[in-house]
Amino acid sequence: QVQLVESGGGLVQAGGSLRLSCVASGTSINSMGWYRQAPGKQREFVAAITGGNTNYADSVKGRFTISRDNAKNAVYLQMDSLKPEDTAVYYCKTNPYVSWGSWGQGTQVTVSS
Repeated sequence: QVQLVESGGGLVQAGGSLRLSCVASGTSINSMGWYRQAPGKQREFVAAITGGNTNYADSVKGRFTISRDNAKNAVYLQMDSLKPEDTAVYYCKTNPYVSWGSWGQGTQVTVSS
C-alpha cells in the first residue's frame, strides 16, 4: 500500500518561507514531485526530483528547492521568497512525469500580502 503523508503547510506573509514534507511508505522515492492547485485553476507542476536530477517550474525556479532524505523515505520542498500567487494546495506525487502514480492528501499554503 502506497501512502504519502504531507505536512508543513500554513499561513505566511509574502517574502517568508515554508518547508513542506512528504513522508512515503510502500513506494520508492527515487522519482517524486510536487504539484499545486489553486481554487478554479488546474493542477500545475512545481518541482520534481529523479535520482540526482531536479526540475522546477519557471515560476518557482530560484525560490523553491526539492530534496530527499532516503533514510527517512521523505521528500521536501523548501519554499523561500513566497509570493501571494504561490497560494495553493500542494500535493506530493510519485512518478511525477507519468499520468499514473499516487498522490498525497495535500497541504494548504497561504501567502498573504
